[in-house]
Amino acid sequence: MIQSGPAPWMERASLVERAAKAVVLALIVVVVVYPFLQILSTSLADAKDIAEGGGLVLWPRNPTLNAYRSIFEGGIITRAILVSLGVTTVGTLLSLAATIAMAYGLSRPIVGGRVILLIALFTLLFSPGIIPNYLLVKQVGLLNTYGSLILPVLISAFNLVVLRQFFMSIPQELLDSAKIDGAGDLGILFRIVLPLSKAVLAVIALFYAVAYWNAFFNALMYLNDSSLWPLQLVLRLYVLQGAHLPGSMSGAGELETVPEQAIQMAVVIIAIIPILILYPFLQKYFVRGVLTGAIKG
Repeated sequence: MIQSGPAPWMERASLVERAAKAVVLALIVVVVVYPFLQILSTSLADAKDIAEGGGLVLWPRNPTLNAYRSIFEGGIITRAILVSLGVTTVGTLLSLAATIAMAYGLSRPIVGGRVILLIALFTLLFSPGIIPNYLLVKQVGLLNTYGSLILPVLISAFNLVVLRQFFMSIPQELLDSAKIDGAGDLGILFRIVLPLSKAVLAVIALFYAVAYWNAFFNALMYLNDSSLWPLQLVLRLYVLQGAHLPGSMSGAGELETVPEQAIQMAVVIIAIIPILILYPFLQKYFVRGVLTGAIKG
């Protein structure tokens, strides 16, 4: 005899189960928040607090913004932030446009579409390597230009597959009705397909933006002029390698006593703030966009 009632996974959790989930989530929050709080506190600490804390501070007794003042007075971080913002904005827009165009073309029945798709998927398994990449960028004249940070990574094969799969999930009847009404391929793309793809486009835009913002290796290989360096390369040089930040100690009075650890942690905070600001606005699209783009319905 079949018993009626809700499925086991739809039953209300017991008090013990809910308490266990709360404890686990609290531990995860602590693990995530603790390092960030330590970095932020160290960036706001003075030399005495850092000396007493052994290099890192959990809660500064005398918080100060001297580290941030010192960084922005030096000029290097300000220029690097502008470079990173420009590369991220332009790169994300170009990558999104190229990915949309290629994904929409491959989602339609075109001659050679399967071969092109297989070539794109091939790049997920095999990369050309550092030396061939460098020689190619040098051959086309992109060394010491911002184009070297964008064009070699213009299209991500993963994002291409996700977006193509979402385009294929749009009912064919809807597209056929648009063709009957006289719409061309571009009209169908801009008037029907893109308005229905806001969630997955927001997710892919976030993927591209985070990738461009966090990238440093291409800048390390292709940019010899330090005035062109993005923020992440400056972060790597002055935080991970411990190099001295020119201009960071050049101020007068109390700015001369700003500890190096506070400056390094302030650079880290500056580097992660834009993503922290951007992510909450796109988070609501994240799960829905990934799932609808990865599952054909």
